[in-house]
Amino acid sequence: MKKVAMIVGLAAALGFNNADAADWNWNGDVRERFESQHNSPTYLSNADTNGSSRVRTRVRLGASVWINEELSSGFQLSTGDDQTKETISRNQTFTGIFQPKNIYLNEAFIDYHPTALEGNVNLLIGKRDVSNTIIRVDNLVYDSDLTFEGVTVQYGKDANGKEKEGLIGIAGYYFLNEYNSTANASPYLYIAQGAYKGEINDISYLFGAGYNLYKNLQYLGFNDTNTPTSVPSDWKKSGYNIAELFGKVGGQLTDTLPWKIYSQYAFNTANHADHSNIIDSKRKAWLGGVTIGDAKQVGDWALDAKYVRIQRDAVFPLFTDSDRKPADIVNINGFEVAGTYHLVQNMTIGARYYQYNNIDASALTYNPKLHQLQLDALVKF
Repeated sequence: MKKVAMIVGLAAALGFNNADAADWNWNGDVRERFESQHNSPTYLSNADTNGSSRVRTRVRLGASVWINEELSSGFQLSTGDDQTKETISRNQTFTGIFQPKNIYLNEAFIDYHPTALEGNVNLLIGKRDVSNTIIRVDNLVYDSDLTFEGVTVQYGKDANGKEKEGLIGIAGYYFLNEYNSTANASPYLYIAQGAYKGEINDISYLFGAGYNLYKNLQYLGFNDTNTPTSVPSDWKKSGYNIAELFGKVGGQLTDTLPWKIYSQYAFNTANHADHSNIIDSKRKAWLGGVTIGDAKQVGDWALDAKYVRIQRDAVFPLFTDSDRKPADIVNINGFEVAGTYHLVQNMTIGARYYQYNNIDASALTYNPKLHQLQLDALVKF
């Protein structure tokens, strides 16, 4: 109830009480995916290998509403699941003897951008897509399906969540869980980011840094009755105060063929002295990649390749991309390659291949290497 009261109080204080929608912009997408996974041992050649395949669907439908020059809002419905492990996925698997799939509220937010500040500042209240809320270069720290819940102040982003040229600043407070009893303190997340976006001789760039501070994670795996939930205990015993550096540089190979190089680095400043589960030598993560093309128009294509290495105590496991999981979500390294083709208007087809394995393994431990192929058909409207 505390976070609901906070959001309602902020909305009332800002005068969000008598407004007529002036401009509705509906948008959505449907993605159908075939996914094949195969795990092979990196040693112990006599051990059995295992694999699986599945078909998954993702549907999202929402609207952004421009109410007046100072106020906009939005919402989105999506497929998904309310299990903790599905925090970073909006997919539903084709299973259950044709039972209907669940639909959830994926976004619901208010955006106040006072004209007195020339539209440079947005106050976001509610639940919104991570890429539109903070500065996100790729999925090292936060998966693209995540939607934050809380309050964000943005400087240098437009009302659609895109970064403008010049200085950019983000400050956010987000609710991870809330307890109605006094037995547990509610876990939450602070984020602060600063960046600069510009262009030199037709080369665009964005460079920045951020800090992600998680509080009260020791209570993350409990509900209101003080009963443990399914969150792994080692995640709760670790601390995550993640410093991040990120950047991207891009330009045009030809008039219709863009290129981009991007990178992220993360370091968990929480240490073993304060959190006994942390190993101080295993707190770093990095990602680097290159993209050619953007597949925005019919007949266009795009290629992407990236390398990722995440040590076991570097980032919060619930929020990083879970697709690259040989055995653990963190403690992995490997690469991805992908291709996309714009087949017909508003429809792209694509493929992505993952190869990852765990960083730490002993000669007596089964350490699978993940081989995963995803085939996608995506329609946007």
